[in-house]
Amino acid sequence: MSKYIELDQNSIEDTVSSGISLVDFWAPWCGPCRMIAPAIEQLAQEFEGKAKICKVNTEIEQELTVKYGIRSIPTILFFKDGEIVDHVIGATTKAALADKLNGLL
Repeated sequence: MSKYIELDQNSIEDTVSSGISLVDFWAPWCGPCRMIAPAIEQLAQEFEGKAKICKVNTEIEQELTVKYGIRSIPTILFFKDGEIVDHVIGATTKAALADKLNGLL
């Protein structure tokens, strides 16, 4: 059973530098973030070995939040070989996220 990867400023660049990565910027107090959390966990299982499913707690990693220009949460960034290639702001469906990941694979 795969779990998402928790990122911090020391691990984000190495993690997203190769392949496909979904990075969910969230906070514990954010209702929409909690609403999509089960979908993020399911995607981590479904895309194991194909894409990295990651989370960044904006309360803890404030420097990353600023670095990536996160102004509202949840914000989900899609990386391909270290470059941001797509994003979603606000709550969305698991299917929409899976479609974006599949489009990048």
